[in-house]
Amino acid sequence: MCYTYNRKYIKRNNAMRVITGCARGRRLETLEGEDVRPTTDRIKEAIFSIIQFETEGRAFLDLFAGSGQMGIEALSRGAKTACFVDNSKKSLDTVKRNLKTTKLEQNAKTFAMDYQSFLAMCSERFDIAFLDPPYKTGMLQNALGLVPEIMNETGVIIAENPLDEEILSNYGNFVLDRQYRYGKIKISTFRHKDFVQ
Repeated sequence: MCYTYNRKYIKRNNAMRVITGCARGRRLETLEGEDVRPTTDRIKEAIFSIIQFETEGRAFLDLFAGSGQMGIEALSRGAKTACFVDNSKKSLDTVKRNLKTTKLEQNAKTFAMDYQSFLAMCSERFDIAFLDPPYKTGMLQNALGLVPEIMNETGVIIAENPLDEEILSNYGNFVLDRQYRYGKIKISTFRHKDFVQ
């Protein structure tokens, strides 16, 4: 089966792709500009290695979705559902095109709103939440304080931020479980205090 994509949205030197699963190898559109900072394939692969046994059949939240590559990777790997949230219409349009390209739109929901509005109205519960907002804006710390309210107790919150940006070791009932360093970036996982070993 042939899949097509619009090349003008892809940076030729840093084209994103789905790493594995049913949409493996599919190219994804990404937005260009100084404020756009897609998660690299190296870090994406590392994150999904961390949660490799926790993705299939689970509900995934891509809270600052951008192009949607993290939620799409989760769906490709068997996630039951994925919610994509972004306050940029251009980003959400890109997410929708990427979902169409990968044939994964059936189990996806998109929300064109800021993260605070989404979290305030959300009645769903998630097993995995990925947070990668613009760096050093305070958004990450604020979102970490709110996201535990919509998480299942057995879930995991994953935060991506620079090494020199401080975050707390607990937010609500979710506490820092592990941290990983990749160059100037760190990945932090938070789990419910009753499920941290």
